[in-house]
Amino acid sequence: MAKNGELREFLRTRRARLRPEDVGIQTSGRRRVPGLRREEVAMLAGVSLDYYTRLEQGRRNLQPSDQVLDAIARALRLAEAERRYLHNLVRSTVASSEPAEPRLPPLDASTRLMLGNLGVPAIVVDVRGDVHAMNRLGRALLPGLEPGANHARWLFLEPRRGTCWSTGR
Repeated sequence: MAKNGELREFLRTRRARLRPEDVGIQTSGRRRVPGLRREEVAMLAGVSLDYYTRLEQGRRNLQPSDQVLDAIARALRLAEAERRYLHNLVRSTVASSEPAEPRLPPLDASTRLMLGNLGVPAIVVDVRGDVHAMNRLGRALLPGLEPGANHARWLFLEPRRGTCWSTGR
């Protein structure tokens, strides 16, 4: 989320520092915004106003190509370091809006059968600590922890846990 704000602020400030005369746009009368308007940047970059607006707002699910980012960098007259920073900001914004890891697929019947027949407590947990399944002995060892819960959250934040090993008694 913070990256969206950084992208928004970066593009807005770079737009504000350019005057229309700097890029060959004639103006008449008073302007409400300092620097270029969004539609002027979009026109100079060769992208639609809607697309540029969504990009400047840092909206999710936008994956502009390197060519589009370079066109925007040229339109805003960005220095090479600023152009690279724009690319990095957009890539990190896109990456942060995508799920970190794919969800664990549901356990098939044979895996559930094996889990149920184990003679030891067992739980199936993904990389985030989300519990997907547990056997009878696992439920007995960890009362209150159920599939769908997060093991770490349960362990540290569940006051009704009441297990002796976690309190040191």
